[in-house]
This record gives sequence, structure tokens and C-alpha cells, in this order.
Amino acid sequence: QGHTWAMRMTTFLLAAKQAVEAHHGALSEEEARRWERVYDRILERAQHRLEAKTPLPKKALAFVRRLQKRKEEALRFLREVHVPFDNNQAERDLRMVKVKENISGTFREETFAQSFCITRSIVSTLTKHEKNVWDSLCLLLTGDTLDRVLSTT
Repeated sequence: QGHTWAMRMTTFLLAAKQAVEAHHGALSEEEARRWERVYDRILERAQHRLEAKTPLPKKALAFVRRLQKRKEEALRFLREVHVPFDNNQAERDLRMVKVKENISGTFREETFAQSFCITRSIVSTLTKHEKNVWDSLCLLLTGDTLDRVLSTT
């Protein structure tokens, strides 16, 4: 049997993603509320079934409660076009920190780790905006602001 609620949630989220894509953007408030009601029902049933199990599956139940508490964040992609369905870009960016850590052992000081993260974030932003990374970094290092670099063609 496993966690059938998790399969239902996966199916639901993928269907919601398809609905947003078919709509070519954010859903109307009414449509978003309909999707939210289904989301709520899946989690209510999951919580009820998990609470009835012995031994109590604490991690699964905590996850369901977190999804309930964070509903607005989890379903933000329904209403806001600029919010991606997944966080793959963020995961890729964080993976670079892990690669650097594995190659070098670790950062010697927290400020070095912070500088690395800021630099990776800037490079990622420049790439996403299809800017020449080298030229843009040179402009930034000579005093230009990121906003100005991104606004130039």
C-alpha cells in the first residue's frame, strides 16, 4: 500500500502544472481555489490515514503537516507566472557549492563561502539573462551595478 497519498499528490501537482501551462500563465482566482481544495482534500485524507496507523509514521505525518502549513508557497505557481513549478535551478546552484566543498575539502572561513555563493548567484543571473559573463563581471568589478549591467544590451 505504501503512501498512496504521496502518489495522489504527485499526480495532482503534475496535473496542476499542466493546467497552468495550458492556460499559458497564472490561473484565475476561481480556478486556483478549485485546485487548492483538491490539494487540501488530499492532505486531509493523508493526515487522517497516517494518524490512524500504528506505529505512528511521524516523519510522513510531519511532512503532510508541513505541506498544509506551506500551502501558499507550494501552490504559488498557480497564481504567479514568474514562480517556477520546481526549484531545479536553485538545486543546481547549491550543487556547485557542494562540488567546491568536495574538491577543496571545505571553505576556510565563512566569508569565503559567502563570497563563493554571491559570485555563483551573479554568474547564474547573468547566464539566465543571456549576458556575456566575462564582460559583465569586468563591468561589475569596475563599479557598475548589477541592475545596470542587466539592463544593457
